[in-house]
Amino acid sequence: MKPISFRFVSLSTRALLLALATVASLAATAHAAAPGITGPIFNLRAEPAYITQPDGEAIYSWGYGCDGTPAGYAPATITHTFCNTMQIPGPTLIVTEGQTVTVTLANHLPAPAGNTSILFPGFQVTTSCTAASPVGQQGLLTCEATPGGSVTYSFTATSPGTRAYYSGTQSDLQVEMGLYGVIIVLPSNVPSVCNAGLPQTNPGANASAQTYWHEADFRLAHAAFDHDKTCYDREYLFQFSEMDPNIHAQALAQITALGACTAGAAGCSLQVPTEPYHPAYFMINGRSMPDDMDPNYALEYPHQPYNGNPHMHPGEQVLLRIVGQGRWQHPFHEHANHVRILARDGNLILSQTRVEDLAGPPLFTTTTTPGLAMDGIFYFTGRGLNWDMYGHNPSSQDPNAKLSCNADANGYNTLGASYQQINYFEWCQDHNKPLQVAPFGDVSSGGPVTLPDPNIFTNGAWFGGSPYLGPDATTRATFGTCTGTGNSTQCAGTGTTPPSGTIANNPSTEAGFAFMWHSHNEREITTNNAFPGGMMMMMLVDSREFIIDESN
Repeated sequence: MKPISFRFVSLSTRALLLALATVASLAATAHAAAPGITGPIFNLRAEPAYITQPDGEAIYSWGYGCDGTPAGYAPATITHTFCNTMQIPGPTLIVTEGQTVTVTLANHLPAPAGNTSILFPGFQVTTSCTAASPVGQQGLLTCEATPGGSVTYSFTATSPGTRAYYSGTQSDLQVEMGLYGVIIVLPSNVPSVCNAGLPQTNPGANASAQTYWHEADFRLAHAAFDHDKTCYDREYLFQFSEMDPNIHAQALAQITALGACTAGAAGCSLQVPTEPYHPAYFMINGRSMPDDMDPNYALEYPHQPYNGNPHMHPGEQVLLRIVGQGRWQHPFHEHANHVRILARDGNLILSQTRVEDLAGPPLFTTTTTPGLAMDGIFYFTGRGLNWDMYGHNPSSQDPNAKLSCNADANGYNTLGASYQQINYFEWCQDHNKPLQVAPFGDVSSGGPVTLPDPNIFTNGAWFGGSPYLGPDATTRATFGTCTGTGNSTQCAGTGTTPPSGTIANNPSTEAGFAFMWHSHNEREITTNNAFPGGMMMMMLVDSREFIIDESN
């Protein structure tokens, strides 16, 4: 996969950046992961609550949540976890291949909502409706929990991968109201040797780099499947859904009018039309932009615990777990590269002629169909930018500005102990090359700084203050006084001053590249028809000296 030229579909870039300036201060730089609860025994419940939107609305919704304290949380390195009795999306269920999974669902929805259930597509499910002492009521698609009752589902996690789960009862209404989630099955035979990833002479050295720079490991596993070409360094979960507030308002109005009616009695049922369908909220992991860039388990979102803000270093293999929820397709574009698909709905895509080779397509947009799950690999190296994004300058006093670039057979700086350098995985063809090969942008020759082309990556409110990577990038590119050695080196100097009013992130603590990831359906990047919002986030790339901490 090679980096490509990136554009926002039919949108004025200037208008986009000006609009982002109004919201950049609202969202702190946060990171995502693939957080969830561990099994293989889960106790869930379905109940109502209100979820918040960036326009200030609180939308009456239904969702799955934890019925009691879960067995545990993953990844273990994430702190401040919680699993309330209702959340959207439902808790991410994390199990291991071969385990027998048991999910008990208690129905705490209002009596007029009637029965509810969970479908687990891709698994052979046994339910309590088929047990010797049946519990629950057999519905059209699966065993259903009656109001105030419960039902148990059991299945074997037969293969790794990411899959959706959702209500199998009056799905046009119940999925719309928020009854959906994800189950992640981890491989039981994680490859001991990885042959996956970018072309390099020392596969797996990204792990060595993370160890050297004292970064914690936030992966659920070392590989996505029982295959040595599905190893990865970071992972993120994205569930795309939409919501029509009119349907939610009608459900609430009818429930309020019916009061404490008796479940199953005449007239004690909802008659909520779900067509015509006019969604006004478009969400990633239950939140809309900019809320999706706040931390996981943020207290201000008690029913929307998962965020969606990827963060990475150049060269890292990033596993994207992508799931379509709701009723619409969502053409989501990950700027900076294609996403190489590994599997769909837990089915690894292999070559018909060489089963040891992967055969999934590289996608410009990961268009999600409702219920469809995809696992894919994304990476960024800087290849194709046509300037040295590390700001090397042999005359600088900063030793990190004088690092060499020893190209492997594929042109990347991965040889030997290069993982100890901030420019690990640099595309060596651009080493020491001035910005855009234009003297005006050559910071080491006195500058001034040239803003990066907005068709390549976002500047404006999200410009890091330097065209180079790293919290001391501008000083590295010019001159300064440095103390310390190795990865403890600190420099200070008279680096060029970024243009005023363009910095959302303080360049003294972080100066990375911001790439906007967003839906290519223009309406889906609005919140209740106000731009910007909806299915939009920022993907951040930083050099190795910036420690990516996803424990929030």
